[in-house]
Amino acid sequence: MRKISSLLKTLAVLTWAAFPNAGIAQSPDWQKTWDETLAAAKKEGKVVVMGSPDPVMRNQIVPAFSARYGIPIEYIAGQSGPLAERVRIERDSGIYSVDVFMSGVGTTFNTLLPLKMLDPIKPILLLPEVTDGSKWKFGKPYFMDAEEKNVLMLFRSRDSLLFINADHVKPEEMKSATDLLNPKWKGKIETQDPLGSGSGGDTAVHFYTQMGPEFVKKLYIDQAPVRLQDRRQLMDRLARGANPICLTCKFETASDLQKEGFNIREIFDLAGMKNRVTSSPFVLSMANKAAHPNAARIFVNWVATREVLEIYSRENGTATLRTDVDESFLNPEIIPKTGVEYFESTDLEWMMTGRPAVTEKMRALLKGNR
Repeated sequence: MRKISSLLKTLAVLTWAAFPNAGIAQSPDWQKTWDETLAAAKKEGKVVVMGSPDPVMRNQIVPAFSARYGIPIEYIAGQSGPLAERVRIERDSGIYSVDVFMSGVGTTFNTLLPLKMLDPIKPILLLPEVTDGSKWKFGKPYFMDAEEKNVLMLFRSRDSLLFINADHVKPEEMKSATDLLNPKWKGKIETQDPLGSGSGGDTAVHFYTQMGPEFVKKLYIDQAPVRLQDRRQLMDRLARGANPICLTCKFETASDLQKEGFNIREIFDLAGMKNRVTSSPFVLSMANKAAHPNAARIFVNWVATREVLEIYSRENGTATLRTDVDESFLNPEIIPKTGVEYFESTDLEWMMTGRPAVTEKMRALLKGNR
C-alpha cells in the first residue's frame, strides 16, 4: 500500500529537486488535441459536476469556466454520500448524468471507486502547467488510488481540531482534548451528526482514533452536544455564543464573520492529539460513460490549474499541492510542516481498511449509548 508519510514527502521534495521537470509526459501535439477536445466539448453543450454546496464553486468557478470556454456547468450540490447513492441508482437504470465528481475521499473510495464509476484522469491531462512536475509539491500530479490514475489530490492542509467563540471560551481553557469534557461545556458544544458521513463522522472517528472509545462516549453522549447538519446554522450559533465550541465548523463559513468582528478562533493544537492532514475541500475524479466526456476533460484540466486552485486556496483557506500558488495570505498553521508527523487522513491504507473499521466501532458505541 502507498502511504503519504513524512518519508515519502521528503523523498518527493528530493525527487523534484533532482528532476525538476518530472511529471506526466507531455504530448508534443497537446495543443492540437486540446483544441479538438474543446471544439467537441462546446458541441456537447455542458458539463455536469457533482460536489458539495460550496459558494466558491457557485459564485466563482462556474461563471469563470463558462466565460473562459463557453461551456455551461450544471452543478449538482449536496452531501456527497447521498448524491453518490443517487448516481448509483440512476446508473442501475441506465442513466449516466454526472461527468465529474468533486467529492470527499470517503465517498470516492467507499462508493465511486469500488462500484467502478470512474475513468482514469491521468491520460487526459493535457495542459502543460498541469503535467509539468515542477508545478507540484510531490514532483508530479498526485493520484491517491492504488493504480495512481483515477483520483487526483489537489489540496493538502493541516486541519483545525475545532472552533471556539473566544468571548465565551478563553483560548487557555482549550489547551487539551480533555478540556472538552469539562462539565461547564455540557450542552454548549455543537457538531454535525457523528453517525453520518462527512465532517461529523470524520471528526468523531479522529477523536476515537486519538483518544479512545471512553473519551468519545463522554464527549458525544455525556456532554450532550447539539447536532446540526447545516454549516451556516452551526456558525451562526457559534458566533452568537449559543454553542461557543464547534467541532465541525469550517473556515469558509467563519471568515466573513471574523471580518465583521466576531471573536471566532480556530484551534489547531490540543494536547494528547495529532493533527489531521486532509485533502479537503475535495478530490477530483471523472465519471465513466459520461454524457459529456469532452467537456469533462476540459473541466478536469482547468480545475488543476494555478488559477482555479488559488481561488479555492484564498476563499477556503486551504493549502494546495501546487508550487506556484501564493500561500502568503494563508494562516501558517494550515500548511503542513516538513519533518512533522501528522495523522494522514488521506492515507490509502487508512481509507480502505483502518477508517471503515474504526467508523463501525464508533457508530456502534454511540448508537448503543443514546
